[in-house]
Amino acid sequence: MEPIHIPRLTKALHQTEVIEFDEAVPGLESLTPVKGQMKVSHKGNYLEVSAKAETIITLSCDRCLKQYNYRLAIAPTELIWLDEAAKQDDLDLLDRDISPEDLVETLPPRGYFDPTTWLYEQLSLEIPQQQICDQSCAGIQLPNKPEKPVVDQRWASLEALREQFSSN
Repeated sequence: MEPIHIPRLTKALHQTEVIEFDEAVPGLESLTPVKGQMKVSHKGNYLEVSAKAETIITLSCDRCLKQYNYRLAIAPTELIWLDEAAKQDDLDLLDRDISPEDLVETLPPRGYFDPTTWLYEQLSLEIPQQQICDQSCAGIQLPNKPEKPVVDQRWASLEALREQFSSN
């Protein structure tokens, strides 16, 4: 997807551009191309961006460590404010204090909106933090008894304590 020049949106029909996509998103490891539709509307002093997209990604279960496929489907909507003071590449954000007013997405009114980057960010936010292959996943089964007897006698007290807890 090509970046959209924001002033060009004001000349589009209903000041809106609709993008159909069926392609890989750079940086997102997916099994299938990301399919969907994105709508970008110029509303005067802000852009309204909405999308519906889906793909399949491979995740690793946090409990049993098996890999499984996950259907990632999103339908986000976001308002992006147009501000003359906004910089496309504001790299000094890490070196300064950020006020609550800075916690909104802004773009310069004569700049570009990158739909690929926006879509990547929205998909990444929807990847589950806790990745579990199945609700009944028991995880990795550990043996009840150690495979080797305790050789070092300094660990014997700890082994006795462990046996005491496992018998309860």
